[in-house]
Amino acid sequence: MENNFSLDLALIPKELKLILEIIKIEDVERFQANSSDWFKDIDWKLFLELAIHHRVYPILSLKIKKFDVNLIPPNVIQILNLTYRKNTLQMLHLSSVMVEICKIFNDNQIKLLVLKGPILGEDLYGDVSKRTSGDLDVLIPIDDLAKVEELLIQLGYEKDDYIQTVLNDWTWRHHHVTYFHPQKNIKLEIHWRLNPGPGKEPPFIELWKRKRVSALTSYPVYYLGREDLFLFLVSHGARHGWSRLRWLIDIKQLVKQNINWVSLAKLLKKHQFLNVAGQAIVLCSQLLSISITKEMKPLIKGKHPKMLAQAAIFYLERMVNLHTDPVPADISKYHKRHLTSLMSRQQRIFFIISFLYPYPEDAETLPLPEYLHFLYFPLRPFLWAWRKTKSHAIS
Repeated sequence: MENNFSLDLALIPKELKLILEIIKIEDVERFQANSSDWFKDIDWKLFLELAIHHRVYPILSLKIKKFDVNLIPPNVIQILNLTYRKNTLQMLHLSSVMVEICKIFNDNQIKLLVLKGPILGEDLYGDVSKRTSGDLDVLIPIDDLAKVEELLIQLGYEKDDYIQTVLNDWTWRHHHVTYFHPQKNIKLEIHWRLNPGPGKEPPFIELWKRKRVSALTSYPVYYLGREDLFLFLVSHGARHGWSRLRWLIDIKQLVKQNINWVSLAKLLKKHQFLNVAGQAIVLCSQLLSISITKEMKPLIKGKHPKMLAQAAIFYLERMVNLHTDPVPADISKYHKRHLTSLMSRQQRIFFIISFLYPYPEDAETLPLPEYLHFLYFPLRPFLWAWRKTKSHAIS
């Protein structure tokens, strides 16, 4: 790392530091011979909470099987083993549903790329049980959304129709819609973009050309090429502040594979993700001890990736769950600033310009017939100012 750069990890709980040390273990005997200080005064309840929050209990369960019995309390080992077994069943269930969805979509001439779920367990870890997943995420061409919705409803899925829209802003402000199957207890996210807009990303047709076939099942299941998967995983993890260690471990596992770093750098530069890729590499290097190869160095060049990596430590100093409302005000405020800092200059320009495009709130403030919705463009500044004035008056 340039200039002996080190992240400030002083405020990370010692329980999480222990988890990181266990994850990094290559030689168990050597670790145990020098580990006495790591296990002093550990709050094992917090240790378990962090293991579950960061979705790393499968890895921990497998690692501690090789430990001396006196290092970790038996009840902690028991709980980790139980959650590991439950996760194995969950991943097998998701695998069967994934194949079912792929077959049905293929029979209806709908191209589908699996983004996450069991397919990453097999590809990155060699075993679906070693990675957790609460749902299935798949990517399809946006033109097939209506057809997909009809199919899923026929299969018993129910749509979580939470998206409000005006002038079709959903097509770029959002990136997926969620369906739930009450009998199968499966959540399925149908993506038409890798990330919410505005912003550049590879179009579906390019991703499809570079697709791979999973070795997980005999039925052909398609997923992202390595470089596209890297772009997707770093952009997803960065957008969530790397608030779960599992996302960083995914990157650690991915960089062990035969990535074409020259092609990857071009892809990241084209779509304005060089800084977030650098952030991920720095975090993996400092927290998970990956070796920085010559090919990786262009991604971490300069101060910005390191500044972004340090900023992400905020999320590891506390258990941040950005998916559970309400998000505490201080965390929400920090996260908004952090998301802005991740953007390139071009992305920030797109982001600022996007504010000029009408929001659903404008239609709520001043309902107009659909054929007059174009008026929300010139009216938007006034409607925004009216809402601000009204909210200040109430407060």
